[in-house]
Amino acid sequence: MATFVLIHGGGGSAWDWHLLVPELTARGHDAVVPELPIGDPAAGLAAFRDTVVGAVGAVGAVGDRRDLVVVGHSYGGFTAPLVAAALPVRLLVLLAPMIPRPGEKPGDWWRETGYPVAEGLSEEEQFFNGVPATIVAEAGAHTREQVSAEGDEPWPLDAWPDVPTRVLIGRDDRFFPSEFLRRVAAERLGVVPDEIDGGHAVALSHPGELAERLVSYLR
Repeated sequence: MATFVLIHGGGGSAWDWHLLVPELTARGHDAVVPELPIGDPAAGLAAFRDTVVGAVGAVGAVGDRRDLVVVGHSYGGFTAPLVAAALPVRLLVLLAPMIPRPGEKPGDWWRETGYPVAEGLSEEEQFFNGVPATIVAEAGAHTREQVSAEGDEPWPLDAWPDVPTRVLIGRDDRFFPSEFLRRVAAERLGVVPDEIDGGHAVALSHPGELAERLVSYLR
């Protein structure tokens, strides 16, 4: 049994994973779904990391969990490698991610990657394409304002953690288009991303398919 540590993106919450968790448990695995302290103006990247590490420890002895899989979605890509450097992690999965470089400030990532701004699309069209309307209608109640302090804080690792890393992108993602993330993943990690059906919120649009893909990485 693996334990999937699911790290949400910017402005998100544990709710973002609420359809994926039962899919993982139905396949015989565990899930830890922390909420990052994005509403705390004093919280930085270290607080994000410690929140996740603490959540893993709260559900069992960290040393007993030999099959930790850390999944970082979108802005969670800044936190997931920090967790992978702090815990005995089997696998790191970056889902539709922001991939940081050592010393890079999250607020500078957009400019330094040459992010192509999506013009003419609403927030719903960018983030929730392919998500059932009933789920989209619930999403606003679970969005949180991100006022934390990490945006101007250099990413603290000197190098990527020595952990097997997969990048998984939605082939229909309108917020981080696949061609953009393919270039960033090649430049920053030297890897070719895998693709899955769905847009940016693939955990809400294709939770079963996502669970199958994540579990397949264990084989």
